Amino acid sequence: MDLYTILKLTWAGLLCVLLIGLGLMVGMDMGVGTLLRFVGRNDAERRTALNIIGPHWDGNQVWFILGGGAIFAAFPTLYATSFSVFYVVMILLLFSMILRPVAFEYRSKVDSTHWRASWDWAFLVSGFLPMFVYGAAFGNVLQGVGYHFAWDGQYFQDSSFLSYLINPFAILCGLMSVALSVFQGGVMLMMRADDPIYSRARRYAQRGGVIAALLFVVGGAWIGHIQGFVLDSGNPGMPSNPMHGQHVSMGVGAWLHNYDLHPVLWLLPALGLAGMLGGVLLVRANSPHVAWWMGLASWIGTIGTVGAAMFPFFMPSTTAPDQSLTIWNSCASLYGLICMLVVALIFVPIILSYTSWCYYVMRGKVHTADIIKDTHSY
Repeated sequence: MDLYTILKLTWAGLLCVLLIGLGLMVGMDMGVGTLLRFVGRNDAERRTALNIIGPHWDGNQVWFILGGGAIFAAFPTLYATSFSVFYVVMILLLFSMILRPVAFEYRSKVDSTHWRASWDWAFLVSGFLPMFVYGAAFGNVLQGVGYHFAWDGQYFQDSSFLSYLINPFAILCGLMSVALSVFQGGVMLMMRADDPIYSRARRYAQRGGVIAALLFVVGGAWIGHIQGFVLDSGNPGMPSNPMHGQHVSMGVGAWLHNYDLHPVLWLLPALGLAGMLGGVLLVRANSPHVAWWMGLASWIGTIGTVGAAMFPFFMPSTTAPDQSLTIWNSCASLYGLICMLVVALIFVPIILSYTSWCYYVMRGKVHTADIIKDTHSY
């Protein structure tokens, strides 16, 4: 195996790590935003919930930047094509992400019930929508996307963006992502809040975990009955050009091909399901700190399950299967992958270190009585 192939696989693995980090860390504070109106019955309780994630939410958004930056630098063809295919969806995601920091900063600026209630709805939308889009995107690529390239490399979209947004499988994947986010957000609130927020968050965390597990099982059964893709010819050392060098076939249940060849891969969906159900049991046992780590196992199992099924595909094409984007034909140059790997090896540990340090320093309970007295908090 040559260096270029090793780097392609390394960056595919790093991308999976970044997607897991995004789901876990961003999903956690998005889950708190989604639950805000349900765990907080008055202004003081809602302010308490916001101040639990207040020191961390903006740092967690780094995972969004890392994920997008990794695709841009390591897989530029995938970046250009996917952002074009999902352009309208990306705009919706962007507006919801803009709404979130504005809601944090403006909510408590005016001492008005209607003003603050409006921003509470903004938190719900900006928490629910990004996680729904995140999960739906996985559903979209699993079903394949309608696009093709002309002889000069120009990209053409063959399907309406509404077909990506409004289809049952993508909706299922989006709702599962939201459910995992609700579970993680509920666990975070349990770790740092007292009653009555604790009890309400505990109830919603259990519901989120159970719903995520049910949707995961249904989605897994569904995969066996949708059209998948298999790379019949094409090698890791092929040129980074989606127009030449590979042949792809399509067939119902084809996404289970890798699992048939390597049965050990079934450990990944088992890990995901065990994380969800184990997390629910730990929440019921009032062990939110351990349940948080079970949430991590859920995301590892979920993202890993999709990655194992699709390998080596990134974004298959339904209208021109041979032009599907894979790890082998959509990556950057050897020099580019080396440079970015050096950058990643320096900065990813730094990000993990300062994130861990922040959570350690700001550990402990946030008390509603203290928030009421502090006019400078959210």
